Amino acid sequence: MPVRSSNSSVLKWPDREVVDRAVRAWAQAMAEAHAEIVRIGYIGSYARGDWGPGSDVDVIILVAASKEPPIRRAAAWDALDLPVPADLFVYTLEEWEKLQSTRFGEVVEREAVWVYQRGGEGSHVESESGK
Repeated sequence: MPVRSSNSSVLKWPDREVVDRAVRAWAQAMAEAHAEIVRIGYIGSYARGDWGPGSDVDVIILVAASKEPPIRRAAAWDALDLPVPADLFVYTLEEWEKLQSTRFGEVVEREAVWVYQRGGEGSHVESESGK
């Protein structure tokens, strides 16, 4: 006997674990290709755990220095390998230091998941508890 098809759509969207693994792999690949990277993390709904269908991932990239103006920096990074749309925010260390006392800096301090840190003993991807 034929079964009638449902008229409703089902939206599937990558969950937090899938996005976290993808951002970590992407961060490692970017760090290997760009020596100026100091730290990479993400904020927003995926960091807080309240993501849903249509959510993007907000990635913060800290670089030692850049001659490009802030508005043009994100264009240099290819985030097409990530499973969801990504907004990239690229800051120099000097700019980042100034942002720490702002509301945005407070949000980042509270919710950022840092996934890559270039260290004195070599570079590494931080553990999943990398807050």
